[in-house]
Amino acid sequence: MNYRRFGRAGWMVSDIGYGMWGMGGWTGSDDEESLRAMQRAVDLGCNFFDTAYAYGKGHSEKLLGELLRANPGKRLYTATKIPPKNAHWPARPEFTLDDCYPPDHIEQYVHLSLQNAGLERFNLVQLHTWNDRWADDERWISKFEELRSQGLVGAVGISLNRWEPGNALRALRTGAVDAVQVVYNIFDQNPEDELFPLCRDLDVAVIARVPFDEGSLTGTLTADSRWPEGDWRNQYFAPEKLKKTLAKVEQVKALLPPGMSLPQMALRFILSNADVSTTIPGMRKPAHVESNLACSEAGGLPPELLHALRGQRWERNPQTWAVP
Repeated sequence: MNYRRFGRAGWMVSDIGYGMWGMGGWTGSDDEESLRAMQRAVDLGCNFFDTAYAYGKGHSEKLLGELLRANPGKRLYTATKIPPKNAHWPARPEFTLDDCYPPDHIEQYVHLSLQNAGLERFNLVQLHTWNDRWADDERWISKFEELRSQGLVGAVGISLNRWEPGNALRALRTGAVDAVQVVYNIFDQNPEDELFPLCRDLDVAVIARVPFDEGSLTGTLTADSRWPEGDWRNQYFAPEKLKKTLAKVEQVKALLPPGMSLPQMALRFILSNADVSTTIPGMRKPAHVESNLACSEAGGLPPELLHALRGQRWERNPQTWAVP
C-alpha cells in the first residue's frame, strides 16, 4: 500500500481509502460481510475510512466504531459527514446556511455521530453538501473552531455537489477548509480545471469519490440492470441515462490494455493524479477489497494510456436527481 500526505493536516493516508456508503443501507448489504471486508482492508494497509450520518442514519458510523475497537493498535483515520438540516441533496442555489447548516445543527450532529461510532473524536468532519454562497458566513467557521478547541474534531472538510467542483473556491480561500471531497473519475475530469490547482496552492487535501461512476466503470451494468424499488440507482441510471452511460463505457473498454480490468484502470487513472490525497471506492466484499487495494502498488497508468483516457471526459450538468 502506498501513502500520500493529506494536505496541511499532515496525515499519511492510504492512497486508496474506504467509502462506506454502500454498507449503510444499500440493498444487499450485510453487516458481517461488511466488517470482514473492512478488516481485510486494514490488514492490507488501508487506513482512511469515510462514512456519514446519512449512510443508514448512523448505521455505517456504528460499523466504523466496531472496526476501530477491533484494531486498537493501528492508526486509522476516521471521516464522517454532517447531513443538511433540510435533508435535501444536493444543495440547491436557493438554500441558505440556516436551511442546511446552522451552528446548532453542526454541533448536534457532531455529537450524534461520535455517539454512533463510540468515539471521542473524528479526524475529519465534513459538511455533506455545499453552496459557495455560504463561504462568507462566519458562523459555520466559528462553530468548527469551537468544536476543534474541544477536541471533538480534527480537520474540517466539505463534500461538493456532483459535477460542481467550482462551487467551493470561495470556501477554500477562507482558510477554514482542510479537505474537499469531490466526484473525480475517467468521465468526471473537470475538478482538474480550477479545484485541484487551488487545493495544491492552499495545501488542501483532495478526497476523490465515485471512482467507478456509481458502478458504470466496473463494467457490470447492462441495459437490463435494475435495482429494488426505492434504490436511488434506479433514478441515477434511469433507462435513457443508462443507455447513454453504457455507450460511454464501451468507448472506455476499447482502451483497456491486455491483463487490466476496467475497475483497475478506473482506479489507476485517479492514482495518476498527484493532487488526489486518497480515493474512496465503496467496497462491501473482501474480494473487492483485495482487487481494489492491489491497484495502489500498481500505481498510475502509462502516459500513453492516460493521454487516451483524457479524451473520455464527459461534461455533465448538475441535476436535481444527482445525489452526493
